[in-house]
Amino acid sequence: MLLTIDAGNTQTVVGLFRDSQLVDHWRIATVAERTSDELALMVQQFLGFHGFSFENAITGVAISSGVPRVTAELRQMTERYFGFPALILEPGVRTGMPILYDNPKEVGADRIANAVGAYDLYGGPSIVADFGTATTIEAVSANGEYLGGAIFPGVEISMDALFGRAAGLRRVELLEPKHVIGKSSAESIQSGMIYGFSAQVDGLVDRFVAELGPCEVIATGGLAEPIIPHSRTVQHYEPWLTLFGLRIIFERNR
Repeated sequence: MLLTIDAGNTQTVVGLFRDSQLVDHWRIATVAERTSDELALMVQQFLGFHGFSFENAITGVAISSGVPRVTAELRQMTERYFGFPALILEPGVRTGMPILYDNPKEVGADRIANAVGAYDLYGGPSIVADFGTATTIEAVSANGEYLGGAIFPGVEISMDALFGRAAGLRRVELLEPKHVIGKSSAESIQSGMIYGFSAQVDGLVDRFVAELGPCEVIATGGLAEPIIPHSRTVQHYEPWLTLFGLRIIFERNR
C-alpha cells in the first residue's frame, strides 16, 4: 500500500492508497517541531484504525512538503521505520508534466501535485483553486503543461490579520451568514469572508478563462468546503486532489 503525505504550512494531510483507491485519509496540524519518531507514532496509530501492520503494510511513501523541517523529519521517518527512501516531490522527480514557469524550481510541490491530479481526472485545459494557507489558482494546458497561476492570502490568515489589527472585531466561525448584507459585526465578517473569497476566486478564474478558453475548474484544499457552494465558476470539488496527484507521480517514478 502507498502512504501519501502532503505537509502544508498549516495542516498535514495523510492518505492511504491500495492501488488507485484511497482507503482512508487523515488531517493533522503541521508542527515543525515534531520529530520523526513522533510522526511515526501518529502514522502507526492511523494505520491501526484499519488493522494494518506498520512494518508490513506500506510498500511506498510519497511526500509533498512546503516546510523544510517537516520534509527532513518525514524523510528520516520513512527510512528508519519503513526501511526504504520516500519519494519526495522536488526538482529532479519525474512528474510527467512540463513546468512552463520561468524558474520551475519555484513551483511548490503541492501545486504540481494538484495540477497532475487535475489533468489525470479532467484533462485540460483546467484550472485548480486550492484553498489552503494561501489560496492558489493553477492553470494546466490542453496538452498537460503546467502554465503558472496566482497566489493570494488564504481565508484563515486573512481572518487572523483582520482580528489582529482591528481591536473592535471578534473572531467568528466561518459559516454562511443569514444575510449578504450583514445585520451584525459577526454576520458582516462572515459575509465578507464567504462571499468575498468566492467572488475573488471567480474573478481570477474569469481572467484565466479569457486567456485559456473554456476550462474545467476544480477546487480543493482544507478551507474550500464553506466557500465553493457560493462560487459560480467551480465545477468540481476534489478534497484529496493533492494526494491523488502524489499517487500518480509515485507510479511514474517506480
